[in-house]
Amino acid sequence: MQIEVKTDESCKEPKVIILTAQMTEEVQDIIRRLSEDTAKMLVGFREEKAWILQQDSILRAYAASGKVCVAMPEGEYTVRLRLYELEERLDKSCFVRISNSEIINLRRVKEFDLSFTGTIGVTLEDGTTTWVSRRYVTKIKKALGL
Repeated sequence: MQIEVKTDESCKEPKVIILTAQMTEEVQDIIRRLSEDTAKMLVGFREEKAWILQQDSILRAYAASGKVCVAMPEGEYTVRLRLYELEERLDKSCFVRISNSEIINLRRVKEFDLSFTGTIGVTLEDGTTTWVSRRYVTKIKKALGL
């Protein structure tokens, strides 16, 4: 792939032009990446303090007792978002919903247990085990290429 950048002082905003002989998976991936919004900042609350949460450190996010919690290696935080709002802010290439009440970071998964019929067990880096609900099994298998 060749990359060419031209500067023009009359240009008001950046413009990307892709020249290709055919639409390939690589070209579609580039278009998708350019089209996505940059990751939005996440703020978590713990011990009456607000903390900036780095997406790459998030293990999982889940809804419990009317709150949305985010599990990180150093502990859990609550966020003032609904789970679907949090899902919209998270990087879609790393995070996947596994049930109506939980989202996991695929980069923080230690192993998947496929031995159960109709569901998948997920063990995260911190040793937490969670389950993919039947409704989301197909989506997880597709994300993993199974």
